[in-house]
Amino acid sequence: MVNYKIVITGAYAAGKSQFIRTVSEIEVVDTDVPVTHTEEKELKHHTTVGLDFGTLTIDAEQRLLLFGTPGQERFDFMWEILAEGCLGYIVLVDSCRPAHFNETIVVLERFAAMTPVPFVVAATKQDLPGALPPTYIRRRLGLPNDIPILACVATDYAAVSDVISTLLDRIDVLAQASSSSPVTHKEHSHG
Repeated sequence: MVNYKIVITGAYAAGKSQFIRTVSEIEVVDTDVPVTHTEEKELKHHTTVGLDFGTLTIDAEQRLLLFGTPGQERFDFMWEILAEGCLGYIVLVDSCRPAHFNETIVVLERFAAMTPVPFVVAATKQDLPGALPPTYIRRRLGLPNDIPILACVATDYAAVSDVISTLLDRIDVLAQASSSSPVTHKEHSHG
């Protein structure tokens, strides 16, 4: 079995832990602790301070190792540690919190500086009232048209699988353009 590392990142409370829990074949390993900052408590009660970890089998020979980063910038030292050796990454952005899009821009800029690997963006919480459409979020984040941005609900297996498949397709296309594809998933199962 060949393991490929994928990183799930994004701003605080974008849905990273839930995204991994939705598709992981193992019980997710997490480093969640109670939230201590008052303004953060308004969004959720526990937060990741180190990482989340889950797995997803592509086929009989390939498995994804899913590493989720902490969202707060004060834990950004973990971003670089977790990005090392990744095949690609997924940036989650909360579609209902436009006031926090700048935090996502910081994540995008930092990851682009850390690693040249392919990435996609998932606009989470699309099932909630007031969720902004991916086209609007693309403009606000300043993303070029060649970067996929997908509507996502982090609790929906099909939506999460679609985001992961889009990243794997992007990795394949870019790898084939440069030499050879590291992941073959034309018929991956996602469990």
